[in-house]
Amino acid sequence: MLVRDAEQSSAGELEVFMLRRNLRSGFIGGAHVFPGGALDPEDRTPAMLARCAGLDDAGACKFVGRAPGALGFWVAAIRETFEEAGVLLARSAATDTPVDVGAPGLAERLAAARRAVATGERTLLDVVLEHDLVLDCGALAVIARFITPKGAARRYDTWFFVAAAPHGHAYLHDDDETIGSEWLLPSDALDRARRKELDILYPTFRALQLLTYFRSASELLGAVHRVWQADPDPLQRVPGRAGWTLRLPGIDGANDEADARRHGTRSGPRPRVQEGSACPT
Repeated sequence: MLVRDAEQSSAGELEVFMLRRNLRSGFIGGAHVFPGGALDPEDRTPAMLARCAGLDDAGACKFVGRAPGALGFWVAAIRETFEEAGVLLARSAATDTPVDVGAPGLAERLAAARRAVATGERTLLDVVLEHDLVLDCGALAVIARFITPKGAARRYDTWFFVAAAPHGHAYLHDDDETIGSEWLLPSDALDRARRKELDILYPTFRALQLLTYFRSASELLGAVHRVWQADPDPLQRVPGRAGWTLRLPGIDGANDEADARRHGTRSGPRPRVQEGSACPT
């Protein structure tokens, strides 16, 4: 979830970037989603993990409870955000400053690289090496996890991250997997889903609910980081669900769950997901 302070709000609100999946997609066609996708083997290679900054594999394991290669979840989130939204969460390896998309010709080169990575012609590692970048894994924080119920044709074990939206990037759907993109106030997105104007999956609905409790991106991110620092077991189980949300202050979990059950789109159950190994002690 890429978040920023709302530009057109006098009440002090944040907004989140969302994509609309292609109507021809075999799974949740037409749904509004956050950038994301599957974990690829290349996301966990030593060469790729060596180009990560702000978090190492041991630190990532503490967040998601998987080892080895836990940092691959962060790499996958960054890669998919680049492919689907044209946003590259990366920093200069030389100066440790965010990638400067305003540099002469860089936006055009990154747009071409985005297409090549999406089609498999190039890898994300190729791109970061070419531009001497490191992935800004420290910018992403875990906020929720949901596993699709048992029994459907497909099943996903999905980690939800939140990050501050960097300035100047494309923020544009790819016209392939996704056919629309927009910045939305979380409260507006939920209201439109309740009116059946947007198709929002139950886990996405629940994630959006978390955002409505905060008036700015900095307030949200500050709260998320404080919880992870102070709480040894910060992810709380959603009653009756294979889902967990961050134990953020002031959240009305019971009312949120009832609302999501009524209005969140259901994708149906899926086969068993294989769990990863535990973090080393």
